[in-house]
Amino acid sequence: MKKSICVVGLGYIGLPTAVMFANHGHIVHGVDVNENVVKSIRKKELHIEENGLQERLDAAIDAGTLTVSTEPTKADVFIIAVPSPIKEDKTANLEIIRSASKAIAPYVEKGNLVILESTVPPRTVQDVVIPELIPSGLEIGTELFVSHSPERVIPGRVFEELVSNDRIIGGINEESARMTSELYRSFVEGKMHETDDTTAEFVKVMENTYRDVNIALANELAQISHTIGVNVWEAIRLANFHPRVNIHQPGPGVGGHCIAVDPWFIVELNPELAKIIHTARKTNDSMPAYTAGLTADILRAKGIERPKVAAFGLAFKGNIDDMRESPSVDVVAQMKQNDLYVVAYDPHIKENQIEEQTQYEEEALNSASAIVILTSHDEFRLLDPEKAALHMAHRVIIDTKNCINRAKWEAAGFDVYLLGDSKNGNVTKVKN
Repeated sequence: MKKSICVVGLGYIGLPTAVMFANHGHIVHGVDVNENVVKSIRKKELHIEENGLQERLDAAIDAGTLTVSTEPTKADVFIIAVPSPIKEDKTANLEIIRSASKAIAPYVEKGNLVILESTVPPRTVQDVVIPELIPSGLEIGTELFVSHSPERVIPGRVFEELVSNDRIIGGINEESARMTSELYRSFVEGKMHETDDTTAEFVKVMENTYRDVNIALANELAQISHTIGVNVWEAIRLANFHPRVNIHQPGPGVGGHCIAVDPWFIVELNPELAKIIHTARKTNDSMPAYTAGLTADILRAKGIERPKVAAFGLAFKGNIDDMRESPSVDVVAQMKQNDLYVVAYDPHIKENQIEEQTQYEEEALNSASAIVILTSHDEFRLLDPEKAALHMAHRVIIDTKNCINRAKWEAAGFDVYLLGDSKNGNVTKVKN
C-alpha cells in the first residue's frame, strides 16, 4: 500500500533509505538541516559515496517520488535517521535525536507512524523521542504509533543489505510493530523480528559491541604475535578453521558510526558491570598510538633522520568516503607526536578534511621514507611499487590491513612490514 513518508536526516543511512522507499512505490520527502545537502540532492549530485546510490537517486527524482527540503511535511510515516554521536567524555549526545523528534511533532496526525532508525542507547524512544511527540496532543500508542527499527547495513553494501538482512522491529506496542513490519516489507526480503522498542535498541548496540570486543581480541593477539615472531593473520586464518571460532581481523583502530561508538552506550548504562566492553574499547582506541609507535620504531631502527611518512587511507574502511570516527586521523596525529612528518592521501576523500591531507598521490610519496597503509582501498591494493619507488627516499612499506601483495613489493626492493607480524622473526620493541 502506497504511503507518504518523511525521512529526517539524509546522510549515509537516511538518503539510501529514502531512495529505497521512493523506488518501491511510496512518495517520499527527505529532510536535512544542511542546505548544501538539500541543494545537491535536488541537482542529483551526491554528497556521500555509496554503490548504486546515484542511479537510484536519479530514478526517484525523475519519477517525482522523492523531494527534499530543510523542513518536514505532513506524511503517513516519519522516519528519523539522524546521527547519535558521543561526546568527548564518551557519553551519548542525543540532542540531534531530540531536535528531529521535536521538529516533526507539529506535522504528525492521528494514525501516523514514527520510526527511529538511528542507533541509540536503550530507552531513547521512551525517554527522548516520545516526550518530544507528546505536545502533538495525540495519544501515544493508540493515535500515534512509534517504533525503533535500527539500520543493520554496512557502507559499500547498503542497498544489498537493506534488502537481504533481517530487520529488528521494536514497537512501543504490537500495533506499532505490525505497522512498521508492513512498511518495510515494501523491499525487505529478510525476516522481520518483532519485539519491544527498548529491546530493539539494546539488540543493535549489542551487535556492534560483539564486533568491537572481537576486534579488540584480534588487536591484542596482533600485539602479542609481534613479540614472539608469529604472523597473526596466518594464525587467525588457521584458528578460524575451527567450527566454533570466528576471530575478526586486527588493524590500526576501529572507526565508523557504529562499532567505535555504540559500546560506549552500554558502558554509560552501567560502568561497573561493563568491564569487558570498556576494556575492549580502550584496547581499540589505543591502536592508533600503537601503529604510530610501530612506524616510528621501524624508521628509527633504520637510522632514517627526519622521516616523512605517506599515510595512505583516511576513510574508516575500504572503498568508501566515510571518515566518521576513522582511526586513521588519530594515527596521523600520533605520528606527529612521534616526530614524524606526515602527508596523508585518500582517493575517496575528495576535499581535504585534515591539515596533513593532499589530493595528490605523488605529493604524499615525494621524498617519503615509508608508506603506511591505513585503509584497504582497491587503489592501494593495486598500487605499483616500482612507480611508487620513483618518488620515495627509502623503500619501506608498513601494511596495517594485510591488503598488499607482499612478494610483489619485496621484489621491487621494499622492506615490507605487517601489523601483527615481526618481520623474519626480528622482534621490534613498540612503544605504546
